[in-house]
Amino acid sequence: MDGHAFNTPPGWPKPPPGWVPPDGWKPDQRWPAAPPEWVFWTPLNGGDDGLEPATHPTTSSAASPLSPPSDSAPLPPPVLAAGSVASPDLPALEGKLGNDQVRDLRAEIANLQSQLRDLKEQTASTGVVDLNDERVLQEVGIYTYHHPLENSEEFRNRLHDLQDRIKQFVLNGEAILKSDMFTFNNSLAKGRKMTSDFSKLMLRAYNSEADSCVRSLRAGNVVTAERRLEASVTSIAKLGAMMKMKVNPAYHALRIEELQLTADFAMKVQEEREEAREERERLREERKVEQEIAAERERLDKERAHFANAMKALQASGDDDGAAGLAAKLAALDEAIAQNDFRAANIRAGYVYVISNVGAFGHNMVKIGMTRRLEPLDRVRELGDASVPFPFDVHAIYFSEDAVTLENQLHHAFGEHRVNRVNERREFFFATPQQVRVVLAEKVGNLLEFTEQPESTQYLQSKKYWSTPPEA
Repeated sequence: MDGHAFNTPPGWPKPPPGWVPPDGWKPDQRWPAAPPEWVFWTPLNGGDDGLEPATHPTTSSAASPLSPPSDSAPLPPPVLAAGSVASPDLPALEGKLGNDQVRDLRAEIANLQSQLRDLKEQTASTGVVDLNDERVLQEVGIYTYHHPLENSEEFRNRLHDLQDRIKQFVLNGEAILKSDMFTFNNSLAKGRKMTSDFSKLMLRAYNSEADSCVRSLRAGNVVTAERRLEASVTSIAKLGAMMKMKVNPAYHALRIEELQLTADFAMKVQEEREEAREERERLREERKVEQEIAAERERLDKERAHFANAMKALQASGDDDGAAGLAAKLAALDEAIAQNDFRAANIRAGYVYVISNVGAFGHNMVKIGMTRRLEPLDRVRELGDASVPFPFDVHAIYFSEDAVTLENQLHHAFGEHRVNRVNERREFFFATPQQVRVVLAEKVGNLLEFTEQPESTQYLQSKKYWSTPPEA
C-alpha cells in the first residue's frame, strides 16, 4: 500500500516497518478492540505527499483489501516482558463487566505497558544510576576491603600519596585525552586553544562529580559512587566525541582507587571506634568485677575476724560446744574466701547466661553472653536498661571455671544463626531457648535450672493497651 502506513490501534503490538496484513488475516482475540471510527491506514509524512488516506472498516476484524507481498509476516503476538504490568484475568471479568469496560481496561493496560517500556528505554539511554544506598548495601552484603591494610593510619598515608599522584596528572595536563589536530576557522593554533579550554571545562566537571562522590561516600558502600563516576566518564566521552576528547582511563583509575581507599578508610575508622567502645565496655566490666571481688573479700575477712574473736572468747570461758559451732562457720568462711580468691585469680571463670526479650526482638532471638560479676543478674539488669522497651528474661545462668571457652562453644554452635553477621561482638542469635538448652546440655551435662518459656510480664501487660498492635 504505497504512501500509507498501518496505524496500530492502542494495545496492539507494533508491526515491523512496511507490514501489511496477509489475505484472510484477523487480529488476535487477546488484543483489545480498536476504538470506534479507528482509521487503520494513514498517509506517510502526515499527508504532505498529497495522498488521501484510505478509508477501511474500523473494526478490529477488518483486513487490508490490498494483496500483501509474499514475504509478509503476521503481526507478532503480545509478549509481557519482565517487570511489565501484568494483565488481570479479563476473560473472567467479562461476565461481570460490560464489553466497553473490558475494552477500556485492556486499553489502559496496554498504555501502561507502553509507558513502562518507554521509561526503561529512557533510563537505559540516559545512564541513570541507582542511588538507593539501602538497596545497594543489601546487594553487596558484607563489606570487603579493596586494599586491606592494618589500621586507619596506613589508609590515611596511602590516600595522601594517591592524592599527590592525582594532582600530578592534572599539572602535567594528562587528565583529559584530546586531539592536537583539531582546527578552528582553518587555524590549528586556535583549534588547540579551543580543545585546551574545553578540556579544562571537562576536567572541572569530572572532578566536581568525583569530589561529590568522595564527600557523599558512606562507610561500607562504594558501589553507588563508582557507578556515578562511571556514568560521568561515559557522558563526558559522548560530549567530547566530535573533538576526540575523553577522560584519561589512567586518571579515572586513580579516582576510582581514591573512592575505594576512602571507603576502606571510613570502614576501618568505624571498626576501630567499635573496637574501642567494646574495649572500654570490657574494662568497665572488669573494674566492676574487681571492685565486687575486693569488697566481698573485705566483708569475708571482717566476718571471719569477728567469728575468730568470738571463738577465742568461748574457748577461754570453757564453752567448747559454742566454740565448735563457730569453728564450723569459720571453715565455711575459709571456703568462701578461697572461692573468692580463685575468682580473682582466674579471669576465665564466670557465668554464661542465656536471655531473651520477646517484646523487643520476638520469640526466636536470644542473647548468649558471659559475665564475671559476683551477682550475674546485675549484668542482665544493666542490659535491660532504657535502650530496650522491656527487661530481659533469664533462661539460664551457668557458672563455669572456663566460662570463656563455654561461651565460645555456644557462639560457634549457633554461628550460622547470628543476627549481626558484620560485627560478631554482638551476641544475638536467631534461635529459641529450647534450641540453646539442647546445645548447652551437650557441653556441660545435666542442667539443674533452665527456664524455657519467658515470663515477659511487662510485655504481656502492655500489649493490650497498644492502639495499633504489631503484626504477628
